[in-house]
Amino acid sequence: MQIKRTFDLLEHCLADFSRPDAVCGKYGNKWVTFSTEQLARQSTLLALGLLSLDIQKGDRVATVSGNRPEWTFVDLALAMIGAVHVPVYPTISEDEYSYIFSHAAVRLVFVSDDKLCQKISPMVGEIPSIEKVFTFNQVEDALNIEALIQLGLSHEERLTPKLAQLKESIDESEMVTMIYTSGTTGIPKGVMLSHTNLVSNFTGHAKNYELGLGHKALSFLPLCHILERIAVYNFLSKGVGVYYVETLAQIMPAIKEVRPDIFSCVPRLLERIYNGILAKGKLLKGVKKRLFFWAVDLGKEFEYNKSQSLWYRLQLFIADKLIYSKWREALGGNLQLVICGGAALQPRIARGLSVAKIYIMEGYGLTETSPVVAVGNLVTKEMKIGTNGPVLPGVQVKIAKDGEILTKGPNLMIGYYLQPELTAEVIDKDGWFHTGDIGRFEEGKYLKITDRKKEIFKLTGGKYIAPQMIENKIKECVLVDQVIVIGDHEKFASALISPNFEILNEWCSEQDIKTDNNLETINHPIVQRKFLQEVKEINKTLGQHEEIKRFRLIADSWSPQSGELSQTLKLKRKVIEAKYKELIEEIFGPSRDED
Repeated sequence: MQIKRTFDLLEHCLADFSRPDAVCGKYGNKWVTFSTEQLARQSTLLALGLLSLDIQKGDRVATVSGNRPEWTFVDLALAMIGAVHVPVYPTISEDEYSYIFSHAAVRLVFVSDDKLCQKISPMVGEIPSIEKVFTFNQVEDALNIEALIQLGLSHEERLTPKLAQLKESIDESEMVTMIYTSGTTGIPKGVMLSHTNLVSNFTGHAKNYELGLGHKALSFLPLCHILERIAVYNFLSKGVGVYYVETLAQIMPAIKEVRPDIFSCVPRLLERIYNGILAKGKLLKGVKKRLFFWAVDLGKEFEYNKSQSLWYRLQLFIADKLIYSKWREALGGNLQLVICGGAALQPRIARGLSVAKIYIMEGYGLTETSPVVAVGNLVTKEMKIGTNGPVLPGVQVKIAKDGEILTKGPNLMIGYYLQPELTAEVIDKDGWFHTGDIGRFEEGKYLKITDRKKEIFKLTGGKYIAPQMIENKIKECVLVDQVIVIGDHEKFASALISPNFEILNEWCSEQDIKTDNNLETINHPIVQRKFLQEVKEINKTLGQHEEIKRFRLIADSWSPQSGELSQTLKLKRKVIEAKYKELIEEIFGPSRDED
């Protein structure tokens, strides 16, 4: 059947893609599977339970949870009755919860566990719109999702005709979800997305790879983020079983247990995976170590769609037997494909994994575009490392005179909730959405993002700096975890570098450098010289005005929890610049006094 609304997925899957493990979650030490029939049944009973609580079409209901089957049950149940799903990160502050729940006028909240229940339950009395909080786990003295399912069961005969009528009445143009963008600054905006927005997007790029029944996906990026949510719809629509991982700490154990064929990921996590592979290679000795890094070096020449010599193909065959197969086995043994988005992926990692037959489909998009605008296509072999692939069919993209990417299509949001003036700022009178990203097309069809428009800054000499481009080059160094390029209205560009301390400490051991903590490590003269050499090499690839004239190593590791990164692992530039204000003043102080 044709999928027009998100909940049409259920009939689509029942008709053509039924499987015993449609969605799966780990409870304690045991994986629990839900068949396609159980997925449809649980979602339908929840929809009936919500109707029995008088949840109306258009009402907003929030979820605050890690990835688990119950999240999808609630999501599809809400879609069936025309209610609006407001998914929220489980790691934000109480003030942010309060703002979102109040702004969206949320009626019900589903939370995963006791900790979140304790945090959010008091808001029932503080925020007038909130009526009840339900939990996924059993929590003492709390309402549980199972009670709502039982309520649906008890009212099934009475409310089934009403549910059928509601489903029939829902038009694909109606809002199905509202996602509050975390952003790197400012107050979150409620992005209103319709069934058409979501369905056009996941059915559009589901055609870009050939996995289906018999294959498994791991879902660990937060489901409240549109990238993972669309990926799950994508997987379900093709009959791929979805195994949910609730916390990042469970990813590697889950990979070994589930042996997935595919997952979606952000560059930051792929960097950790690939650098972890390299770290193990460094522990090898003699011939094994030489063979390992011979295979790594072969990957540096890898390109999709590039004619390969017989000698190169022979070397790849040998490397696959001896080395790459072991990498795949470490990642479960079945992994074929990773969908990657959210930021630029370092080419060395894309090449290093793709040469080992773990292909990386890089994509580009925003919450406002549901999210995919462009993505690599394995079926048509339209893949180019360092780009985000061709634009999705039905989506339009043009590059403005200043380099900004403009787009429109069926995936473009309805607008920002209760903020028409902000909507008008980003969607012009001709319907083009101004993404705020700078980019270009390579070979006439591969979209490449070069920077954020608002992050480009000018030096006092009048030259412009695109920091993301330089940051991505610096992050090619395996010793670097995160970096921010600074220098707005200064004489030159500089950088703050947060090292990858796991790899740096291994390097220090090889150099017989002994230190007691990160601060001692970054201040060691040999470490300083090593990073100076790396930065000098990078500067050779940059224009003269782009060169990093000074840098400072940071003893901190940056994360969403410590505040330097957003929930989607993007730099919070203003936060970082405020945190290291004195260090930045030290970098630029002498230059400011020069004539």
